[in-house]
Amino acid sequence: MIYAKVIQPSDLWIRRMAHTIVVTGATGFVGSHVLEELIQIGHKDLHIIAACRDRRKLIPEFTGEVREGDLRDPEYLERVLAGADIVCHCAAWTSLWGNRKASDKLFLQPSLNLLDKALEWKVKRFVFISTTSAASPKYSADANNPGIPRRYWPHLNNVIKIENVMRDNLHRGMSMVSLRLGLFAGERYALGLLPMLLPRLKTRLVPWVSGGNTGMPIISGKDIGQAVVRAAVAPGLASYEAFNIVGPEIPSTKEVINYICDTYGYPRPWFSVPFPIAYSFAWLMERLDPLVPWDPLVTRSIIHLLEETHASNEKARERLGYVPEIHWKEAVRTQIEAMHRDDFKHMKMQRPEKPMSVD
Repeated sequence: MIYAKVIQPSDLWIRRMAHTIVVTGATGFVGSHVLEELIQIGHKDLHIIAACRDRRKLIPEFTGEVREGDLRDPEYLERVLAGADIVCHCAAWTSLWGNRKASDKLFLQPSLNLLDKALEWKVKRFVFISTTSAASPKYSADANNPGIPRRYWPHLNNVIKIENVMRDNLHRGMSMVSLRLGLFAGERYALGLLPMLLPRLKTRLVPWVSGGNTGMPIISGKDIGQAVVRAAVAPGLASYEAFNIVGPEIPSTKEVINYICDTYGYPRPWFSVPFPIAYSFAWLMERLDPLVPWDPLVTRSIIHLLEETHASNEKARERLGYVPEIHWKEAVRTQIEAMHRDDFKHMKMQRPEKPMSVD
């Protein structure tokens, strides 16, 4: 059920929005929550266009225009942005390690082509979904710092490449916004750190990394939806803006795992290792991957996600009016209960090779 969103007096500019907004990946985790947020604030003066591969997978509350297709299809790309002045690029293909060619084909090139098409159509604003881990651990507190490529994670490198292209287009008349989001959790999300972590906790082979003392910037789908919509319509943004977007409280990794173990009966890690040893062990697991029929127990990209980001919502609060609402425990509980309800067993470390507009 969708409830009417409470608009504060300082947010009345949201009610006066008059835009045509294209949401790519409208059936995915981020895109579906963006649609929910647009519905909640009321879209009388909005023309919302859901870009997706299969309209049957859209949330049932959405009754706006749908443009079905594959972002790799040049013909679809020619028409998907017709008439739009804002693009929320929520489509993604994800891999937690390796798969460079697939990430190039299914994520990087379609995203760059969409960005070029947005410039051609003279779109006013382009919102891109990035990660708080792009510049971690040393330079992630300020989202405007360029990302740091990691040779062990081609997909993260592609996210960084897209951000850099957005920076390079500063003088072409379009406002570009990169949202560096924390770790996703919540309903309708079958990817990410939690689905990777839970089956591995059962093996009793997962250690604490650095004592579990680094922050885990969990963010719910609902708060993501709020942040994306605010980034799409907020007045007064510069040619390129980047924001860290996290939940209302950042727990430590130990707090999250202890909550999961206490609530759902998973075994706790037995010992702790420092980050250098964790990276070395993950490297070994990656090297052994061709010899075993299952995914690695851990990869360097997973260890990277556990690095401290020092991300905060301060800039997003000041510039976008973003105030997250969902506590990390609620987001975690919602996702784990959905996984149990759907009889979730294991997650591959990459998406199947489906068209870009799926997620």
